[in-house]
Amino acid sequence: MAHIIRVRRVAMVGAAMAVVAALVAGCADSDDPPSDGGGSGLGGDIVWADYGGPTNDSRQAAYFDGFSEETGVDVVSVAIEDAVFNGMLEGDAGDYDVFQVAAADALGSAESLVELPDDVRGDLLPEGLRPYVVGGFYAGLAQGWLTETFPGGGPRDWADFFDTETYPGKRAWPGAPGSFDASYEIALLADGVAPDDLYPLDIERAEARLDSIRGDLVFYQSYPEVQQLLTSGSASIAVTVTGQFTALRNAGADVTVQWNQAFITPNGFVIPAESGNPDAVIALAEWINDPERQAAFVERTLYGPVNSEVFEHLPADVVEQLANSPDKEDLVLRWDEQWRADNRRLMLDSYTAWLAG
Repeated sequence: MAHIIRVRRVAMVGAAMAVVAALVAGCADSDDPPSDGGGSGLGGDIVWADYGGPTNDSRQAAYFDGFSEETGVDVVSVAIEDAVFNGMLEGDAGDYDVFQVAAADALGSAESLVELPDDVRGDLLPEGLRPYVVGGFYAGLAQGWLTETFPGGGPRDWADFFDTETYPGKRAWPGAPGSFDASYEIALLADGVAPDDLYPLDIERAEARLDSIRGDLVFYQSYPEVQQLLTSGSASIAVTVTGQFTALRNAGADVTVQWNQAFITPNGFVIPAESGNPDAVIALAEWINDPERQAAFVERTLYGPVNSEVFEHLPADVVEQLANSPDKEDLVLRWDEQWRADNRRLMLDSYTAWLAG
């Protein structure tokens, strides 16, 4: 993963909470003129760390451009680095004002995070996550392939994913230690463990199953690499967040996503206690939670919303493609987020060691 870290231009302004209300209230009162950046009461930059690629481009278009124009606060996107965000989750100083996490990260590090005001919280998030998650979305973690790769039909479940004779070719697989995603759950399902019996994870058994196809895995360091691996033929199947498959479709590729046994999970961003500009991030969180802006992001990425009002602004053909759409409820699986939160260090250390071989 390419890591680009910029030093913040630190500026903290104490009156930002009043501005948060003004940003949204201005939409409700059409008689009020729009505020200009110079009068927003906010200042400095927001250093926003995520995984880049088309999803970040969509955030720029749906959220950041308008927010910067309205408030004068620049949102500086950087590539997230495991060492930095893991340290900030534990209360250390770091370069990020807000950064991307999985649900388990937020649940396990609440004491190191800034809480959000009630009216900024996503009502579709699990209750324990609502106080902390900025810019939330529901992601799918699934296997997908270029449809032409398997004209007779591709893998139907995770057991098929491990069947390299019936479905030949390399598999694109998470190669960054902090992005272990559903690696252990996938391996256990392929090894015959029932979904209801996944937790506590049998990591030794999962790693043995992964070892059985290790020579067929192509490890990627960042999610956008998946698109190149599939289109170049370097991998026939990829396991990744479903937004990468959406990006390929948006570029004109015919992609099949296998939703059977796919995992869906809430994701988002958190404000670390050591953030240099938390008031501005809270203002941005309010901006992002607006249902029309969130709908624009959802349409571009097909990641599911965390604000229930967003569905009122989406056409039916978009809703049916979302990870948290009602018609997928019988197909998809969910992680035990609390177990993962309680065992985050175990999973991270184990996966790091497994990758090192």
